[in-house]
Amino acid sequence: MSELGSFDNPVKFKDQDYDVLLQKCLKSAVLFSDAVFAANQSSLGIPVDPDPKKAVKWLRPKEITSNAVFVEGTMGTTDICQGQLGNCWLLAALSCLTMHPTLFVKVVPSGQSLSESYAGIFRFRVRGNRKPRLKTGGIISEGMEDFTGGIAYSLHVSSRPPRMLWRAITASLARSSLLSCFIQAASVKEIGTVTSEGLIKGHAYAITDTDKVQKASEEVLLLRLRNPWGFVEYCGPWSDKCQDWDFIDNAQKARLELAKVEDGEFWIGIEDFSRLFNTVEMCSVNPDSMSGEASDDTATPSWTLSSHQGTWVPMCSAGGSRRYPRSFWKNPQFQVILSEKDVDDYDYGEDEEGEEGDGEDDEEGVVVAPMSKTEKQGEKKKCTVLVELLQKYRRQKDKVHFLYIAFHIYKLQDKPGSLDQQFFSNNRPVARSGKYRSIRSVWRKVHLEPGSYVIVASTYRPNQQGEFFLRVYTKTGNIQGFQDFPCINNYSVMVMSKPVLPEDLFRVQKWFDEKAGSDDRVNAVQFMDLVNSVLEKDYELPLETCRQLIFGEDTGGRGRLNRAQAEKLLTSLRNLQSLSSHFDEDSSGTMSPFELSLALNAAGVECDNVVVQLLWERFGAGEQYLPFCGFVSCVARLQVLFDLFESETNPELKDKGINAVRSCLSKSAHLFQSLPQPSLNSL
Repeated sequence: MSELGSFDNPVKFKDQDYDVLLQKCLKSAVLFSDAVFAANQSSLGIPVDPDPKKAVKWLRPKEITSNAVFVEGTMGTTDICQGQLGNCWLLAALSCLTMHPTLFVKVVPSGQSLSESYAGIFRFRVRGNRKPRLKTGGIISEGMEDFTGGIAYSLHVSSRPPRMLWRAITASLARSSLLSCFIQAASVKEIGTVTSEGLIKGHAYAITDTDKVQKASEEVLLLRLRNPWGFVEYCGPWSDKCQDWDFIDNAQKARLELAKVEDGEFWIGIEDFSRLFNTVEMCSVNPDSMSGEASDDTATPSWTLSSHQGTWVPMCSAGGSRRYPRSFWKNPQFQVILSEKDVDDYDYGEDEEGEEGDGEDDEEGVVVAPMSKTEKQGEKKKCTVLVELLQKYRRQKDKVHFLYIAFHIYKLQDKPGSLDQQFFSNNRPVARSGKYRSIRSVWRKVHLEPGSYVIVASTYRPNQQGEFFLRVYTKTGNIQGFQDFPCINNYSVMVMSKPVLPEDLFRVQKWFDEKAGSDDRVNAVQFMDLVNSVLEKDYELPLETCRQLIFGEDTGGRGRLNRAQAEKLLTSLRNLQSLSSHFDEDSSGTMSPFELSLALNAAGVECDNVVVQLLWERFGAGEQYLPFCGFVSCVARLQVLFDLFESETNPELKDKGINAVRSCLSKSAHLFQSLPQPSLNSL
């Protein structure tokens, strides 16, 4: 089966299974009613109109017209017309989508009908498990991105001369990009106002084509736009009924399919477009169409894509920008291996990046230096890589709260394990997305030498909660691989190998002489009393933690410790107490996730942020700080999992490496509640 979330195996929205629901409705002969997306006002996202005549009435298609069809014949840009809802951004994106049948059927699966097997239910695919947003106010490029899974970005019209802008738009359309545009409204009151040229401010238009005509000796470059309303058209030069067309021969007009009807679609000259419009929004289905350069090669090359989900968790994996060196290293890290070169390094030019715009910079007057001409000489080649970081779920109802986000790319020097504070203090990034920007996604296309790299995704300020989506594209032939950071376990060397103190040895022997049973072993309660008679009061352990420690020992299924085991554990606890005290910077007797990670490393257990986050969710119990007993539980849990992993004989599980440890950790809620020694499969 294909990977979950792919085109062939999409994630079910709210666990709704289309095929199951369809068959249920057909069998019961009852038309589908969606409880998740109900037919009521709240689903529209707009208030009830006080005018009773404008009240919304919910009807099925054939209740509107008896001869309604789902799709008839071919699709066209003029098929879609906007109604009362303020969703021009969505419909402009759909208009663009109809120009690409292959993309359209990915969003609107074929085989759906209002006649055959009709049950009142239809299905659609959008990226990212996003609920359809029908309400006012959206970003066109976001709609296009969610439909296609492409990469969205904005281009300021003023950033390029008109003829160069026309060439860029033409090249993007030729490579199957989706394009739209709008006129920026100066205020909320201006949104929806019609200019003297018949254009609407703050309104989304789809860019559906480009062409050129010959008017006498003048070559005129044109764009074709569409208003999702289906009416209110541009009335300036080269509009449908403009006299400019009288000077164009019929062959050219036929090629452009000029239609002098009020259908929302019209032509406009590039000079007037550059004067009247502010922004072009693009969605590139593949990285080649992001170059913005004209090309005769319209074939779509193959790219390799790797996608990764991630989270920024306060006090754990939300380390902020490089302005916060003590925590930056705790941000999510993704290791990528590039092995095949695809571009001559003297031919690649400047790296491309998304619009810089306003934002926060973590550089203080210093930028990553470009390669010098001297360095570019020779036969070296580069690997083409495009990285996009997209934050998720930042639109909630009528509020939008984008975090300031960016990513940095570092070259690895054969250093195993997750990169620590010292690495980032001593090394500079070889590439970055640019300034931290408060937008949904940032991207950059770079050219890197073959080797291993780490991509660090971060917010500008630390401890900001968020989820994100990281995508990495590489050219065909550049064998890209993502490698997990290994979990390194030197606990036995760093902690357990230290000798038992004479006073502890004496105490254990005396305790066993007085408390041990006939088998010369002590149970969990007796061991707890022994431990708490040695540790400082603020570091005393509860019974459950002691049970977890015993579970990690080979007790032959009896759950009771012998003398040697008690001595070893008592020594380990003393050492862990010392580590906890050392990394407890505020002397609170507790640990933050950052401090936990440092203490684990000092104990010889190197874990990535995902493992630390899972540990915190298990033992932090929703608190911001972890007591000493929680730290001990984290160590005990990891030791059991490492032992299980080392003893595992299943090669399939063994090959998963750290993912096997993560999987075990996330599924082992009852790990310490059963005495039989489990295998990885049983977790």
